[in-house]
Amino acid sequence: MYLWGRLWSVSWDQFDNLEKHTQWGIDILEKYIKFVKERTEIELSYAKQLRNLSKKYQPKKNSKEEEEYKYTACKAFLSTLNEMNDYAGQHEVISENMTSQITVDLMRYVQELKQERKSNFHDGRKAQQHIETCWKQLESSKRRFERDCKEADRAQQYFEKMDADINVTKADVEKARQQAQLRHQMAEDSKADYSSILQRFNQEQWEYYHTHIPNIFQKIQEMEERRIVRIGESMKTYAEVDRQVIPIIGKCLDGIVKAAESIDQKNDSQLVVEAYKSGFEPPGDIEFEDYTQPMKRTVSENSLSSSKEGKPELKFGGKSRGKLWPFIKKNKSPKQQKEPLSHRFNEFMTSKPKIHCFRSLKRGGATPEDFSNLPPEQRRKKLQQKVDELNKEIQKETDQRDAITKMKDVYLKNPQMGDPASLDHKLAEATQNIEKLRLETQKFEAWLAEVEGRLPARSDQARRQSGMYDGQTHQTVTNCAQDRESPDGSYTEEQSQESELKALATDFDDEFDEEEPLPAIGTCKALYTFEGQNEGTISVVEGEMLSVIEEDKGDGWTRIRRNEDEEGYVPTSYVEVYLDKNAKGAKTYI
Repeated sequence: MYLWGRLWSVSWDQFDNLEKHTQWGIDILEKYIKFVKERTEIELSYAKQLRNLSKKYQPKKNSKEEEEYKYTACKAFLSTLNEMNDYAGQHEVISENMTSQITVDLMRYVQELKQERKSNFHDGRKAQQHIETCWKQLESSKRRFERDCKEADRAQQYFEKMDADINVTKADVEKARQQAQLRHQMAEDSKADYSSILQRFNQEQWEYYHTHIPNIFQKIQEMEERRIVRIGESMKTYAEVDRQVIPIIGKCLDGIVKAAESIDQKNDSQLVVEAYKSGFEPPGDIEFEDYTQPMKRTVSENSLSSSKEGKPELKFGGKSRGKLWPFIKKNKSPKQQKEPLSHRFNEFMTSKPKIHCFRSLKRGGATPEDFSNLPPEQRRKKLQQKVDELNKEIQKETDQRDAITKMKDVYLKNPQMGDPASLDHKLAEATQNIEKLRLETQKFEAWLAEVEGRLPARSDQARRQSGMYDGQTHQTVTNCAQDRESPDGSYTEEQSQESELKALATDFDDEFDEEEPLPAIGTCKALYTFEGQNEGTISVVEGEMLSVIEEDKGDGWTRIRRNEDEEGYVPTSYVEVYLDKNAKGAKTYI
């Protein structure tokens, strides 16, 4: 039922009021569109922040952090990050659906609504102008009829006056009579015209109030009601868009809960054991030493500090053959107060192997090349990892060499595409890199085989070539160990093992501090610029000529000197060495 047409029965200004009301309705709709737009922007911003947060805490590739994600707790955290990334995607879906299903649709509807409103009110204004024109015509015909009637009365009175006057001629009386008749006729015509216009106006007015305006108001009412229904439907869509993603968001949260439930503390503990187990076997029982017997003490074969031959072995890296537990002190003199066993056990549990490469001490390094400072199991893992990395580098260089070879074949078949000779340098460089990597791989494989027990232990010379041991140093250590033994195989009482090790370290420090300048055994040219940032290294500039005082011992470093007062190590691959064949200790290269 349409009620808006009744407004015209109240006053004439309701048309303007309806126009203001419908404009307010459009403003409300545009305000709702703006609200949804800002909601979509918030959803996009929130999704972006969630994605950035997830990306920020993702483990970096080829880093130590990535290795930590083998534990179930870290895997669960990674799953949480991935689920949060999917969670952010659902907020992007909310934004997209609200934009397409609400914002775009309502903006198009607002344009159509404005056009329809304009058309309806234009028809209303037109009908209003038409009835106002009819009213003006009616008023004009009415005033004309009134004027003609008054003039007809005056003409009649004038005729009667002239007819009664005896002094007036008959011709004047006749003229007055004709004039009165003319005015009466004009009055009758005005009356007929006024009556016709009045009837027509009444018809137009009835149609205006009962047909035209109600129809226009009916259209405006329908338009306004459609607007109200449309905004209600949009609000339902607004809720449905959110409701549609709730199941998927629930699955994301379920995924986080499932990841949390997958955490296995026992498995993580086992991984810690596998990652950090040393490979040492526990020591045997300590036998009772009877001091009531003669002072000739023999060392128990099961003693913590004895070897299979009854003599201590000093190892500066690698695997102990006699299963020597390297961190336990032993009393060597009955004069010394015997340490409580609990103190010795605590010292064993807190001790760490501190074996260093003496050559690396001059260069500021702390990790031997063959990882001999690590326990056997950890050393095996590190060596295996190094071998795998070298094999990957070899494969990469091999692929590059094959690609250069194919390109050279193409140039040979089609000289216009390029000069084959231009690739010779790159091909030779790739081949040289492969050979260097293979030699490096063989070196690490040998150390790995030694750790796994497939090969015998390295000789002193091999240790020296690897950059880990100096033959003379190792011999000194061995002699020191033998000097501490008595003829019957027991320890002497003059000096403790700890004192010997401290004295040995002091001797080495003195040896490095007081060593005399080494003579030059050749010269070298810097191929590249090297910034020596670690202790023991020296910076060189490309093209610089320097003196060689110690050649590469197999660890990739060459010792050079500049101006007789500045010396240090540089990578061998950064310099081109020209050795003096007559110099002492120089090798001959073919």
